[in-house]
Amino acid sequence: MRLAERADDWHAACAADTALAALGCRGEVGFGIRAGDEAVTFGFHDGRPVGAARRTDFEVAADPEAWREFFSAEPRPPHHHLFGMLMRVPGTAVTGDEVCFAQHAHLVRRVLEIGRAVIAGPPPAPPAPTAPPAASAAARVDRIEGRYLWAEVGQEPVRLFYEHAGTGRDVLLLHTAGADARQFHHLMNDDRLTERCHLVAFDLPWHGRSGGPPSEHPGAYALDTDRYVATIMAVIEALNLDDPIVVGCSMGGEICLELALRHPDRLGGVVACEAADHVPGRQVGWARDPRVNQTLFVPEWVEGLMAPQSPPEHRREVWWGYSQGGFGTFAGDILFYSGDWDARDRVGRIDTARCPVVMLTGEYDYSCTPEMSRRTAGRIPGAVFRTMPGLGHFPMAENPAEFAGHLLRALDEIDGKTRETAG
Repeated sequence: MRLAERADDWHAACAADTALAALGCRGEVGFGIRAGDEAVTFGFHDGRPVGAARRTDFEVAADPEAWREFFSAEPRPPHHHLFGMLMRVPGTAVTGDEVCFAQHAHLVRRVLEIGRAVIAGPPPAPPAPTAPPAASAAARVDRIEGRYLWAEVGQEPVRLFYEHAGTGRDVLLLHTAGADARQFHHLMNDDRLTERCHLVAFDLPWHGRSGGPPSEHPGAYALDTDRYVATIMAVIEALNLDDPIVVGCSMGGEICLELALRHPDRLGGVVACEAADHVPGRQVGWARDPRVNQTLFVPEWVEGLMAPQSPPEHRREVWWGYSQGGFGTFAGDILFYSGDWDARDRVGRIDTARCPVVMLTGEYDYSCTPEMSRRTAGRIPGAVFRTMPGLGHFPMAENPAEFAGHLLRALDEIDGKTRETAG
């Protein structure tokens, strides 16, 4: 692959790109994209692309074959995103000023997306949803209702925000690290679910619209397994949820497995999405580094975990939600997700006859890969696992219409297993 042959077209496309212009910040930076012995450089002045760089602060390097896959029209995971390649593809690296790279990762990401369109052609139009939008989607006021509740967390009262929609079986929805319950808004307006389930979602302490414990200073938040379980169970009790099925994603998927182990007789089952018994390598110091803008870096760190096929409007919603996280909240959650959480010695004790377990993982998730989830499910007697094609790490938010079908199937399986046990 000779990137230099397309450099002029690439620079021209960058100069014309409105998304790249919107991401620009004051200052000057130059970087290179290196494939073997050649590199294409990009310069920015006061946030605007100016063609080739006069100097380079850092380079992003990978083997030519890795870039060939990245710049293909439909790249395979983990070649679909730079951060996926940095984590999973040998030979991919950032050289030079790594802090400068973290400060400008948003520009690198967009430049690479533009390069893919230049080299492989514009991306295809996203496929039509697997089901028509909910009838209420165009309504001026949707069906979600939100309120606050007081729950005892760590022997302290905490004011938590929750939302609910629909009627029927209680289903509790758990958001991902550094995010909040808005991730489930599209699902909570999907007729297929709300006609069957009473969907409940809440913001963890220090997330979204929830406060924190009175004795805890902002920035001191650090999630661990015991605190997480206690918070969820406090919400279940405060809302008097009846044998709820708990659906969680990422760190929410991990804690689903812990809930199934600790409280099998209080739950109706769990759907653990993007989860494994141990997920190493996801802590990142730049999420709290004073030299790096958290509201730009954190959404970039997670953006590549989504599938490239997911609708752009939903991908942007996920990015924007992560840009609004409170100081240290994402980093405090990752202390649990890729640190405190290690259940390799205990997931095998989960009794799926008492608490059915379904595990679902997106094909494009390079943080918790489908194989990691599959191995975990294999250690849980009676657990069900499936890979979700064309989805990534945030299925309920990045492609809610597609994920709803997977969730409905999981709910059917849990209800069927519950009936078998009762019979």
